Amino acid sequence: MTSTSVDREPPTPEPASGEPASGEPASHESSRESVIRELGTLAHRLRLHHPPETPCTCRPPQLLADRPDGTVVRSGPVVAKAHAADIDREALAARLALASAPALSGILLAPLTTPGTPDTAGAVPRPVTFWPYGTPVDPRDPDAAPWADAAVLLARLHRTVSPLPLPAPPMRGPVKAARAVARMAAALPGDAELLPVQAAWHALPAWARGEAAPPAARSGFLCHGDLHLGQLVRHPAPDGPWLLIDVDDAGLGDPAWDLARPAAWYAAGVLAPEDWLLFLDAYRSAGGPAVPAEGDPWPQLDVPARALTVQTAAVALAKCAAEGREPDEMEQLMIDSCARIATFPPELAAGSAS
Repeated sequence: MTSTSVDREPPTPEPASGEPASGEPASHESSRESVIRELGTLAHRLRLHHPPETPCTCRPPQLLADRPDGTVVRSGPVVAKAHAADIDREALAARLALASAPALSGILLAPLTTPGTPDTAGAVPRPVTFWPYGTPVDPRDPDAAPWADAAVLLARLHRTVSPLPLPAPPMRGPVKAARAVARMAAALPGDAELLPVQAAWHALPAWARGEAAPPAARSGFLCHGDLHLGQLVRHPAPDGPWLLIDVDDAGLGDPAWDLARPAAWYAAGVLAPEDWLLFLDAYRSAGGPAVPAEGDPWPQLDVPARALTVQTAAVALAKCAAEGREPDEMEQLMIDSCARIATFPPELAAGSAS
């Protein structure tokens, strides 16, 4: 079984006839629409090929994603992203500098925004950045998923020394996992369905829960922090080379974290063995430092893969609670994996990848 959609949240569809989305108060929906409209306007203004004195015949802005951690709107070749309201703005500026650095050219999509761009006023009191549009992975064609390309990009990223004059911020993968677990607990307080996921979470070492620094020998690599197929685009569109996007979680950390989601999907039966081996072999062939060039990769991957299993299951349970539905097949596989992980001796999780 192969999937390109696990942990990829689709954009929230526009409600019909101006009615609020199900379960949302009208004031919230009005604010959301204002944010989307203003982002579209801002992106439209950056269209350098659009002469201001000519009548506008551009297509309306397109909503690409709408989540608490980011609202993304496209206008032609320009994409505007409103980041989370509570994001660390200094760290975001450092991550934009990373994506803009010549050393990362051909690995990370470079922003149109310059580091340190001020927050946008009006309906978007959140940091807003601008990016060139790239063609994303087609979720309808999982057999064409660029696993090898993703692996090579990761290997190149992990081998690159940070070009920033000051230390890069820490990779936020473990913090993101912790937020997912907290979101799940808030969505289903006291629900017995959470117990295996929480048990698997507490069996992890503190660094994998975002409560301590990772082992020193593995904490100094440039990492993406949130790798999945939704984080790749072809640029220039439509058929340029693949590049990594979304640097909100990028920084210094354990490079095994970037391999952990595909590893977790493979272990759970979500990702086909041939796709996992294609990904792993391409990463090793490109000199990636997260795992040994030969032999068993799991001593390095075990803890991060468990953490991503928990994160995926936690996100799934929170979404199911919000949408009033049961987990689908792939979500249930990840939840069931947590139940298996929770039965393993905690010292195995604590001792791996250390």
